[in-house]
Amino acid sequence: MSLEQALTEVRSWIDQAARVVVLTGAGISTDSGIPDFRGPQGVWTRNPAAERLSTIDNYLTEPQVRRDAWQARLGHSAWRAQPNRAHEALVGLERRGKLHALITQNIDELHQIAGNSPELVIEVHGTMRRAMCWQCGERSPMLETLARVQAGEPDPGCRSCGGILKSDTIYFGQALDQEVLARALQAAGEADVLIAVGSTLQVYPIAEVVPIAHRSGGRVVIVNRESTALDDLADALLRGSISEILPVIC
Repeated sequence: MSLEQALTEVRSWIDQAARVVVLTGAGISTDSGIPDFRGPQGVWTRNPAAERLSTIDNYLTEPQVRRDAWQARLGHSAWRAQPNRAHEALVGLERRGKLHALITQNIDELHQIAGNSPELVIEVHGTMRRAMCWQCGERSPMLETLARVQAGEPDPGCRSCGGILKSDTIYFGQALDQEVLARALQAAGEADVLIAVGSTLQVYPIAEVVPIAHRSGGRVVIVNRESTALDDLADALLRGSISEILPVIC
């Protein structure tokens, strides 16, 4: 089957569906200028040491890791990024009344900025746009804390309790929010169509949404430039530019 034929077939599945669930990974944001992690030009592919900045034990015990992490946050490409056509396509899917849930591994909030309803977006890895205190749990806008870094605080502490501040995201070695995870897995089981977009589908337990949808009778569509770990479960594999494919099928 040609790509054009596959696109037509997937579009018909979506047209007929009552509940479309979408899982997005870093690949959906690369056309917005945010590099992915494990792709050929990924952040960790090019610089494996960068992963230490997102490992909770290193972050909590090594002040230099925290100082490096704050500098990395200052220069993060997400602060300049804007939603691309793929994000906008998912807004269109919601406006059609098709979008049941938008599960994202991303922390950039580009789905909400594009116009998806926050109540439909399930952020399994949190958001970089909030800071949180590891000790007392207080949360605040990240830009407020970054202003302190720019003003000369290399490792700002919590103003309420003096504790260590981090981004309100899930680090390696840190447990997922079980309520958020349960909501994502439940949504996958309710999907008529599950579209996995821009994810390598290597990170568990969230990659489990694909086999859950498959076992529950939902059609599985995988949209990615590269092969994924779960391609064998797909009813349709769509290879190519995510920002070109999603507007066609949605």
